Amino acid sequence: MRRANPPNASAFFRRFSERLRRADGFDLATLAVFAALLVVIALTFRVYAVSNDEWVQHHYGELILNYYKSGFTDRALFQFDNLYLYGGLFDITAVALSSIVPLEVYDLRHLMTALCGLGGIAAAAALARRIAGPRAGFLAALLLATCAAWYGTMFNHTKDIPLAAAMTAASYFLICAARGLPRPQWRHIFGFGLFTGLALGIKVLGLLLPVYAGVAVVMSLPRPLTIRGSVRHITTAALRFMPAFVLAYLIMIAAWPWAALAPLNPLRGLFQFAEFHYHITTWLHGQSYEMANAPRLYVPIYLAIRLPLLLLGAAIFTLVLMMLPRAMVRVLPAHARQETALVILMVLFPLACQVIGHGPAFTGMRHFLFVVPPIAALAAIGLDAVLAALARGHIALAATAFALVLGNAGWNAHRMVELHPYEYLYYNQLVGGLHGADRRYVMDYWVGVMPASVAQLGQFLERTEGGKKVVPPVYSVGVCGERKSFARELKVQGLIHRLRWTADWNRADFFIAPTHGNCDRVLEGRTIAAITRDDTLIGVVKDRRRTTRPAIVDATP
Repeated sequence: MRRANPPNASAFFRRFSERLRRADGFDLATLAVFAALLVVIALTFRVYAVSNDEWVQHHYGELILNYYKSGFTDRALFQFDNLYLYGGLFDITAVALSSIVPLEVYDLRHLMTALCGLGGIAAAAALARRIAGPRAGFLAALLLATCAAWYGTMFNHTKDIPLAAAMTAASYFLICAARGLPRPQWRHIFGFGLFTGLALGIKVLGLLLPVYAGVAVVMSLPRPLTIRGSVRHITTAALRFMPAFVLAYLIMIAAWPWAALAPLNPLRGLFQFAEFHYHITTWLHGQSYEMANAPRLYVPIYLAIRLPLLLLGAAIFTLVLMMLPRAMVRVLPAHARQETALVILMVLFPLACQVIGHGPAFTGMRHFLFVVPPIAALAAIGLDAVLAALARGHIALAATAFALVLGNAGWNAHRMVELHPYEYLYYNQLVGGLHGADRRYVMDYWVGVMPASVAQLGQFLERTEGGKKVVPPVYSVGVCGERKSFARELKVQGLIHRLRWTADWNRADFFIAPTHGNCDRVLEGRTIAAITRDDTLIGVVKDRRRTTRPAIVDATP
């Protein structure tokens, strides 16, 4: 009996080459987008600032692990502000990996978030590809990758980005499962349950996914409708989805201990989020509001002014296509229309709940980042339909239109490079870009200017005091931001012995502030550093020593 020859490298590469030859060109282009993003992420993830919430969230992950290690006796996590209302999946993972991955803990978190953001792009591409084909998948990946409102948040929005990625992946598997209703394939059921659980393990908004599943089942009811047939269809589908919900529930309670204390706690958490009322100020059209009093259309307006216009316009075009009678629109087959309608629901339903319920709102569109990947998928579906229609009679026109789409993506990427590492401050032309949004809309709410501000302050001191032989004084710094973020930059940049935090801003020798909320105007002082993008001031460092230490200033050349 002859033994089978062991696999060798040449055979592997032959099979790989054969698969490449058979692969669709747009699928290969999508993979190229992912590869380019991986390289950019690897080169830049260390330059982003620690956000205001990150140290709180990381400590929450430590408290959850302590809860489990103590055999459920260390219950400190339930008294840690309102963090118990959130799932801790990302934070638990970050804490666990921090002991084995040789990266500074916040660099690790930023790398993890960026990879989640890349996963969200992949999920949006898969969603669009499933509905409209490989070209739509490529367009979704390209549109979302060059959407600064998404990419710019990929490095330190450590709840919003992982939640959005998990919800988009779950939506993809739901679309896949919907094609097989009432008996979808088990791999699609498993994928839907897995990613629904991951979403719920981050934030209670993952409860939207079972709602979408229910809508998908109703949309798949056999025609003509009969009571007996409908009941049988719904019962069969519900039983088929049951393992997914069990899996999701198990993942949720493992990552969210408060949810395990009582069966209805997730619903209670959802309603408590709707009633959050902190004294947090936000901005819209130059007017300041407390989060509880923000206008009903606050979130839709921010989506309209933060998303690139092609992405926004193409998504709206797809919505219009779906509103037209089927006889008038033949570019989308019947199954694609139904699946696109479900994706539209995933965008409009949470927005409608926010508007009708008049929930609290602040920091722009941050809490609704989970609708951005589905919007990108809708935009890709609409653009693909246009390109397909043009290609049937005007190949040159279709090629020109496709080139314009690529050119727009290139222009958006150029704008992101100009804003780096503050890509999340992007505003579109509806408000005149970042310059038009200045002092009128939310700006650097995460104080992303912290690394540059501390670095420039250190350079200023070295330039003005570096040659002196006397021991330089330790200066106090008032910061319009979180102490942990400032302390981390002192450590990273080796300034821990030159600068110290002070909560008493009136006695601060230096003042660091973003222009968000006009915080830079709170204290007077000589501006020694200005962080700008697009000819717009986004952060300052002020020297206040003429007030606090006039003798030192008078002696400084």
